[in-house]
Amino acid sequence: MDAQIPDDGLKWFGEGFDGFPRRLPDDCVECIIHVIDQKLNSSSAIRARLTEILRAANDLKKRHLRDYIWQRQHFNLNLLPRPDLARSDISQASKATPFLKGRTDFGDSVADEWLIVWLLRELSSQFPNAWIRVYDTDGEFLLIEAANALPKWLNPEIAENRVWMNAGHLKIIPLENGLTSQNLTLQDALNIIRQTPDKLLIESAVEQEAFHRLREYPYAISSSLHNGLITIPRRLAYLLHRNPAYISPAIEAFYLRDPISLKPLSTKDTATLVFAPEDFVTVSLKFTKVGFAQLRSQIFDAPPAWTGIIPRLQDEKVMVGMKLACGFEILLSDPQNQDNREVREMKLLLEDIESGEEVLPDDAEISSWPKTEGDEKWLDIDYNDFEKELSGKAASGQQTTKDGFGDKGAQENLRKMVSRFEDFMKDDEAGVDGIDDISGSEDGDSEDDLKAEKSDIDDVDFENAMRETQAMPKEQLEQSGLLAEARVLALQDAEDASDLEEDEEIREILRALGEELQGHGALDLSNGRIKKDDAEEIGPGDEELIYDYEDYNDVDLGLAENMLESFKGQAGMSGPAGNLMRSLGVNMPRDEDGD
Repeated sequence: MDAQIPDDGLKWFGEGFDGFPRRLPDDCVECIIHVIDQKLNSSSAIRARLTEILRAANDLKKRHLRDYIWQRQHFNLNLLPRPDLARSDISQASKATPFLKGRTDFGDSVADEWLIVWLLRELSSQFPNAWIRVYDTDGEFLLIEAANALPKWLNPEIAENRVWMNAGHLKIIPLENGLTSQNLTLQDALNIIRQTPDKLLIESAVEQEAFHRLREYPYAISSSLHNGLITIPRRLAYLLHRNPAYISPAIEAFYLRDPISLKPLSTKDTATLVFAPEDFVTVSLKFTKVGFAQLRSQIFDAPPAWTGIIPRLQDEKVMVGMKLACGFEILLSDPQNQDNREVREMKLLLEDIESGEEVLPDDAEISSWPKTEGDEKWLDIDYNDFEKELSGKAASGQQTTKDGFGDKGAQENLRKMVSRFEDFMKDDEAGVDGIDDISGSEDGDSEDDLKAEKSDIDDVDFENAMRETQAMPKEQLEQSGLLAEARVLALQDAEDASDLEEDEEIREILRALGEELQGHGALDLSNGRIKKDDAEEIGPGDEELIYDYEDYNDVDLGLAENMLESFKGQAGMSGPAGNLMRSLGVNMPRDEDGD
């Protein structure tokens, strides 16, 4: 019996084809809000309630996000179908139930995505008849967040359209009729909610894990931003004082720069620059933490027009200010950004300055602006907190709480890094091939055996051919083709010898790599474990505690710390620790600071 092909939702021509399935762009979060209420039995009543929800969403943003800076796009909701569509096509509008929909490109700022989830949960609490679904490129990311608490039947294949926020809770549409797998369309999900809302599940464990990141909101809104004193040209300070949100697109333009976008900065003529490196002022600027980290982490040489301030670049305020000013130059000079709303606004403000309608602020006015400088310790890793995170709360006799230095993903990544390195160091047979294919299967061994066997066969054929050629005259050799065959075998033998030479060179590199890692202390595996003498001093009441510690802390803290110290010693450049970790499948972040 042929296996049933799953329905992918695609209708072919003649079957009501309505276009190919659309995929949500990367780094985007999308939400839909439907109103389901038996008392609201007309489209106009539903539209009126959706308008109330839209007004409440705007009030939430005004109350909590007045000074917030979005990384790429701000949160916005739209009422669909649009009123203009209803007037132009009454029949189509009458069939479509009104709803709210929003899509936000959050870029690299995951904090923006979770802020949107918090706003939606607040809306669901205010409007019990609102049913909200939120998803991103990965699908039902709330279930991904709660993966450890999900019931076995709820897997990614059937999760779509089953997860909804309502009345401040996370509700899940269960399977029906004992089916182990059943895909739900959006319309099917809405029908189930409308007909049998009491059957939806509220799993407290799933809800707690899914909303775990929201526990600090709304306080976390301000904690995701960073304030810093930065030295920039006066013109730029004026723009950012008018609208601090201009900073995000400029940082992204700098972070994603390419040789073409850098051409406007290649000139030495400061008159051609919008923000010439002159008339500097130090002001307090507000960044997203992601944006500030992107500026700080980038290695960027001063453009020709900025060479005069190179001696001042030792000051971090000047260095970050130079990067930011260059980002604004790139943003305003790129023709692809001419339709960008922020770019148009900035150009209008600059035109007002040129025409004299606006005047740049003087030093007295700038001195009256708020001066706020945040702590940058969040950029650094404290090894004490790092070790506590690895050892877990049980190691210090504390019960596990919601608060923590990181999350479960960070712990798993650290364990993976140390585990892979320990496996590599303990593998006596690991060599050149061991690094290149450390996570592979046994296929590599079988291929090596085939190569060795083929090499042996080639050697025998070569010897037989040589014996035959010695007894043949030259004319017969040319006619038989044995001479050509001997040349081919000789070339293959030369290639094998060349491969052996390359293997020997790689072994020399590995030996040098090991010596350098040993010099940095990365191979010192003696630290981080519980010593035997310490274990003997454990009292009767601490025996259970140390067992919990050993079960939880399966990571060699000394090895992890040595590897990170060795990587930090590379100062953002390539080096033995970074190369080895990449070969083991672990990508390490760049850290240009030496403190």
